[in-house]
Amino acid sequence: MANLVEQAKDQMNKSVEATKENFAGIRTGRANPALLNGLVVDYYGAPTPIKAVASIGVPEPRTLSITPFDGSQTAAVEKAVRDSDLGGSTRRDGDIIHLTMPELTEDRRKEYVKLAKGKAEEGKVAVRNIRRKTKEAIDKATKDGDMGEDQGDRLQKDLDKVTKEMTDTIDQLLEGKEKEIMEV
Repeated sequence: MANLVEQAKDQMNKSVEATKENFAGIRTGRANPALLNGLVVDYYGAPTPIKAVASIGVPEPRTLSITPFDGSQTAAVEKAVRDSDLGGSTRRDGDIIHLTMPELTEDRRKEYVKLAKGKAEEGKVAVRNIRRKTKEAIDKATKDGDMGEDQGDRLQKDLDKVTKEMTDTIDQLLEGKEKEIMEV
């Protein structure tokens, strides 16, 4: 039954990683290839992630260069980038698309911090849901007689400790992201 807590910890770690990935997609003052993570290109009629159809580089701090693997798809990639909500301006140089990110205003930075807080809360809710389901499984096993009450209490304390550890990790990630966003 101790493996219930281990399974919960593994699931919680995945939630923390997902939160980290969500943070990577939030803009800071610098261009980052992770900004394009959620972008999908209409590639020969099939929605395809941009990373699967193009290489992404960072030639300058506020510029991304996107080079499609298939030159005939440059227009489709450019359209996907232009239609996204990234707020940058695109410029085409042959088969290379340059995406220049504008300077962030103070208001825009505050909006991004708010967005980051929302993503952090989503991560914490996911962690708490895993805790709740695991606690229900422990309670059921105790009630059914599969484990003693002492063992059930011990597992719940371990589960609470792991839950606190994971939510604290998300808080630390949020704190780091806030500093990164507000840095001018």
